[in-house]
Amino acid sequence: MKHTNNYQPPKSTIEVVGDTTGVKNVDSPQSIPLQQHCIDTNNQHFNCCPKVPESIMTASRCELVDIQMKICGNLPVDLQGHVFMVAPSGTVDSDGLPYTNGDSLLCGDGMIYRLDFDSQDEVRLTTRIVKPPDYYADKATRHGSKYDKYRFRNHGITRFSLSLGVRNQLNTAFLPMKFSQDSQERLLVTYDAGRPYEIDTETLEVVTPIGTNQEWQPELNGYNAPFPAFLSTAHPVFDPHKHKMFTVNYGRSLANFLDTIPFIYDLEQLPNEVDDFLTALGSFLGTNLLKDIFDLFSQSFQTSLQLYVRFIERLTNLKIENFVYLISWDGAGALERWKLVLPDGSSVPINQSMHQIGITRDYIVLMDTAFTTGLEQVLNNPFPENKKVEVQLRNLLEGAVSPDSILYIVRRADLKAGQFPAYDNQEVEVVVQKVVLPLETAHFLLDYDNPQGNITLHAAHICGMNVGEWIRQYDVSAYNPQNPVPSYLCGMENNETDIGRLGRYVINGETGNILSSHLISDAECTWGVELFAYPERYPKTGQPLERLEDIYWTSLGLWKDLMTKFIVDTYKDYKYRQVPLSKVLNFANKGVPAYLFRLHASPTEALKIIDRYKFPPGHITSSPQFIPRRNAEKATDGYIICTVWYENKNEFWLFNANDLSKGPLCKLSHPSLDFAFTLHTAWLPTIGRRKANYYIKVREDYKELVRQVSQKHPDIKDLFEQEVYPHFD
Repeated sequence: MKHTNNYQPPKSTIEVVGDTTGVKNVDSPQSIPLQQHCIDTNNQHFNCCPKVPESIMTASRCELVDIQMKICGNLPVDLQGHVFMVAPSGTVDSDGLPYTNGDSLLCGDGMIYRLDFDSQDEVRLTTRIVKPPDYYADKATRHGSKYDKYRFRNHGITRFSLSLGVRNQLNTAFLPMKFSQDSQERLLVTYDAGRPYEIDTETLEVVTPIGTNQEWQPELNGYNAPFPAFLSTAHPVFDPHKHKMFTVNYGRSLANFLDTIPFIYDLEQLPNEVDDFLTALGSFLGTNLLKDIFDLFSQSFQTSLQLYVRFIERLTNLKIENFVYLISWDGAGALERWKLVLPDGSSVPINQSMHQIGITRDYIVLMDTAFTTGLEQVLNNPFPENKKVEVQLRNLLEGAVSPDSILYIVRRADLKAGQFPAYDNQEVEVVVQKVVLPLETAHFLLDYDNPQGNITLHAAHICGMNVGEWIRQYDVSAYNPQNPVPSYLCGMENNETDIGRLGRYVINGETGNILSSHLISDAECTWGVELFAYPERYPKTGQPLERLEDIYWTSLGLWKDLMTKFIVDTYKDYKYRQVPLSKVLNFANKGVPAYLFRLHASPTEALKIIDRYKFPPGHITSSPQFIPRRNAEKATDGYIICTVWYENKNEFWLFNANDLSKGPLCKLSHPSLDFAFTLHTAWLPTIGRRKANYYIKVREDYKELVRQVSQKHPDIKDLFEQEVYPHFD
């Protein structure tokens, strides 16, 4: 396959709707006129930015069983099926959210929320914390417990124990699957730094991981811990035509880490002398100059980096190298995998994360997405209980994510006779096609159809935003550095610092050439576009959609209190800036509301937002999910349900998918319901006790890992025997 690095937009169109006064378009190498729309963002509907709702910061870990929801409004009679949502809910130490020390809301055990619409005139809710084996190890090593010397701590959006490894928090997304041998749909719950787990859709209990520990390669090869860091994707894909599931397993080289981390330090504690030195030096020189010094230090050693890497690997007995495996699974047997390499034979490097992958009839597309996870979170926040040091290290090490999105295209025709790591050590390599898209991306979707080998990719670009960052206790306002951010917001995401874009790209899967691109932004709707929903099947045939024509998105909006000095400084020189930073600050000062909107993305028409609902001031929304209605005539006949926070309330709102602008049909609530920032969703027509035979025995799966670590820590074997295995035997 031909190797392509350059962005080529021969048919690129970029459109901005809304007030574009003074806006310079730099998305394309060519100057393209901006198109005006009737919306005027200089004439805001409110005079000052409302308060971020406190309810988005709190979550209960109390599990609810089949409670009846209060319905405000009219519940449609043709609702059907079951909606699943997942959200972090704090840890065994925190008693829910928020964290008292301001840790990220995105770190924590997944809580699954299932809304049942299978009874007339009522909606019922069941919730359950996701509890894989490492959950019970975390619970058994809490502060003050018998095993507390092994306890886990929050490091950014990751939870880590030096002796036990990395928590698989399973708090991010789902994947419905129905293989040819299945009588009912099955459901995976996923996380970016762990194996996906299948759950029982009726009880919501975890049943089995997908793949044994032996079938996955840890990020640190040679680091003995019962819970290795397995980097994967929170969005594996299922091909309903060929009944295959695909996911990835990847790792970053030590050299990759050292590009952003210029020194190695002890993970357990920092000597007071170094603590005082960093603090004093940072105050005396200013953190920007201090960062420049460390950057220069790092750059000056690039020529000897490989020697340094080999020295560190020999010293620590760790093998830390780039690798990406594409994994295929048939729902019943062992995992099959292929090692992905570039045309020159070198391993595919992932610099940030692979949060999402996509599938078409003939290709699988992987993306290096716009936030970091795994052990880099540990290295960037090694002393979670020492906030004074965290300030210095954050200023030294944290920065903007890459402004470009890197794609790797795999030809499915090349996926022949792969390696089965459960019993075969011979790796099989497949060459990928590399493509570079300008603008950072966390989520994208693909049309399944790829005529003439042309892939259609739909992307939401979050511009000037790092979703792996969060507001810290020491953050100050971008408007006045003397003013701290409101304390209740510590742990929340920052604002986007430039207007987001929605893009549609046509890419030739064989050459990697970008044949056309169309980008739009909207002065109302595209500030912080994050999560999506879409119809998945033709209503009359039940067959999967070949092409996406309508995609529903939610946007965060702009909030004055989420605009911190740190995030503004980070993105002041943002490469693809469309709206001047001073104007973004002005918009945030006044406030831009959250939106739910429908993007018409038909391949034969220009991208266009054709329906939108503006949430009232002080409301935030997330987690949209499409629910097809009974006896639907067209794909969009159905409903959109999403989570909504305002004041001290959190609710589910239900909209007519064909008429968002009319507002919610009904709102669902309950006094016991308390969830923080929810993430992804799924819909199933029916639920039931799991019938599939695939099952990995926990004791057998962990036996060798526990034996190895017990040579150094003998009581870890007892921990597993007493606190972990009994929950699964």
